[in-house]
Amino acid sequence: MSRLSVRSFAISIDGFGAGLHQDQQNPLGERGLELMEWFFNTRSWRAMHGEKGGETGTDDTIAARGFDNLGAWILGRNMFGPVRGPWPDESWKGWWGDEPPYHTPVFVLTHYPRPTLKMAGGTDFHFVTGGIHEALARARDAAGARDIRLGGGVATIRAYLEAGLIDDLHLVLSPVLLGRGEALLAGIDLPALGYALSRSVAGERGTHFFLNRTGEPGEAKTSTIPPRP
Repeated sequence: MSRLSVRSFAISIDGFGAGLHQDQQNPLGERGLELMEWFFNTRSWRAMHGEKGGETGTDDTIAARGFDNLGAWILGRNMFGPVRGPWPDESWKGWWGDEPPYHTPVFVLTHYPRPTLKMAGGTDFHFVTGGIHEALARARDAAGARDIRLGGGVATIRAYLEAGLIDDLHLVLSPVLLGRGEALLAGIDLPALGYALSRSVAGERGTHFFLNRTGEPGEAKTSTIPPRP
C-alpha cells in the first residue's frame, strides 16, 4: 500500500510552520516564506522553475528525494490559495501559474464543492468536501503503488497526525524565529501516537528530522538515531 508522507515541511526554531495573516502577498503568512529559504536556494527549486544554477549538497539532495515515487498529493485549502468561504468563481487556480509543480492528482480539502481543475503538466486539482479520510481514500486510488505527499498546511498535517494516518514525516528546522504563527506540534504527543525520531541530518541551511510511525497509538518504541556520516 502507498505511504502517506510529509516531506520537506519547514518549521521555525520556535515551532511554527506558517506565519499569521495569509493573503495573496503572503502565501505562507507573514514572514512564512523565510521558513523555506533552505529550499529556495537549492538547484532542485531552481530546476522546478526552469532556472539554472542553485546550491547542491545535503539540502538539495534531500529536497529532490522528496519528490520520488509520488502518485498523488493532499493539500489543505489554504495551501491552494487565500480564498475563504464559498468559491466566488473559478478564477483562482493556485499560486503556481498554468503548470503547477505537482504533475499528479492533487486532492484539496475544502467545505465548498468546486469542479475538478485540470492544469498543464498533468496536475488535476480535485476538491474534496468529505474530510481527511475521503481525501486519503481518493488519493490512494489515484496513487496506486506510489506514495502520497501531504503538503500541508499546518492544520491539515495536525489533523492527519492526530488521526494516526501519517506514515512518516520529514521536518526541516529552519534557523528562523517567527515569534508567532501556526504551531505545528503544540499539544500533540507524538510518542503516544506511535511516532519516533529515526534520524537527523544537518544540511547547509536547515536541519532535517525524519520521524516514522513505529507502532499503533500508545505503542511507540524508543528509536535509535544513527550517527551522521
